[in-house]
Amino acid sequence: MTQRVRAIDVADYILHRLGAMSAMKLQKLVYYSQVWSLVWTERELFSDEIQAWANGPVVRSLYKKHRGNFLVRKRFFDGEIDRLSDDQRDVIDKVLAFYGDKDPQWLSSLTHLESPWRDARKGIPAGERGENVISKESIVEYYSSL
Repeated sequence: MTQRVRAIDVADYILHRLGAMSAMKLQKLVYYSQVWSLVWTERELFSDEIQAWANGPVVRSLYKKHRGNFLVRKRFFDGEIDRLSDDQRDVIDKVLAFYGDKDPQWLSSLTHLESPWRDARKGIPAGERGENVISKESIVEYYSSL
């Protein structure tokens, strides 16, 4: 039986592939990995919720692990990358090929232009804290149309 993949497993795999990066960039790469898994495979990569924070989508369970750290490195989390199937790794690798060389602020700005984050932030002033969940349905609806 395959073990359930967690956001920290995805984060550790990304760090294994790309090396050290800012926590903000890692959060956005984990987000886009979930996005494109939902669209391309019609399956979630992990079950952790993604919230619409002021600086873009954030996986709270991941944030709790890196809180207070600007930079995160390989083996930062206690993730288990062997939980990832070949198909899941393929999705993440494709996401990294497209988004992996982008600046963290560029990635954050991109999420701000996209309706799943914007819709989850409705009624919350710019820059204010918010914890509304970005629904998987809104992700599939928006990104499937691109």
